[in-house]
Amino acid sequence: MDKVDRREFLKLAGIGGVVFASGLGLPAMGSGDKRPKPEAFYFVQLSDTHWGFDGPAINPDAQGTLKKAIASVNSLAVQPDFIVFTGDLTHTTEDAGKRRDRMAEFRDIASALRVKAVHFMAGEHDAALDRGEAYQQYFGELHYSFDHRGVHFIVLDNVSDPAAMVGERQLKWLQGDLQPLKKDAPIVVFTHRPLFDLYPQWDWTTKDAAAVINTLMAYQNVTVFYGHIHQEHHFMTGHIAHHAAKSLMFPLPAPGSMPKRAPLPWNAAAPYSGLGFRDVEADARNRHYQITELPVVKA
Repeated sequence: MDKVDRREFLKLAGIGGVVFASGLGLPAMGSGDKRPKPEAFYFVQLSDTHWGFDGPAINPDAQGTLKKAIASVNSLAVQPDFIVFTGDLTHTTEDAGKRRDRMAEFRDIASALRVKAVHFMAGEHDAALDRGEAYQQYFGELHYSFDHRGVHFIVLDNVSDPAAMVGERQLKWLQGDLQPLKKDAPIVVFTHRPLFDLYPQWDWTTKDAAAVINTLMAYQNVTVFYGHIHQEHHFMTGHIAHHAAKSLMFPLPAPGSMPKRAPLPWNAAAPYSGLGFRDVEADARNRHYQITELPVVKA
């Protein structure tokens, strides 16, 4: 099943529709370019699962939503190349033992995914209280990079520092990681908090985001996927596109639309509304990403 057929399948199955396209429309690499040619592929982004959250008025199916989402991913007719969780895997707790229990439970639930190429990253709920100590025991490094089919992927940590910063040491690592790349290399950045001032009053920012963006701006083809704000959101900083994902536990209001940031109540008439995950088709050769928002369960 090719990507067009797969898109048609998603529509016929009633589980989503293409809602956003991101890309620069740059020309494909010339025949004289000896680098590995990027290929078309797709991945799935899940975010803000908040395993351990308990609030019946917010999500009476708090123990089941993640499992339903995993079943939905497993039922996709064409499985993704990989899956990425963009932070807040677990819900915060000051009890260090319970924090580790939740991480172990989340890890066990996620192991049911058919696709075994799964990339994790921390959110502030996972890492801010102990600077990521427990998270690293269960999921590994807080920041890292990997390559897939001609695209360079970077996972940044802007949560383990309680000040909501990337920090000078990680920034130097980022600069070193980017240094070998051509200026037109396809680059995707995964992070938890936004890398711009979306709404600082609600902690929807990264204190040293400008330094990160200044580092990335030298590269022509950068796209950022993040979580944290529990809703779909699209933004541009210069030529860099930023795409926020929905949560799998509870939605949050649009930035500044309410006096304070608080989870939106469960809608019994439309269960799981505002929740979901996304399919990202990467046509890296043409610097283009097609995003399909998918619900937790079929409509």
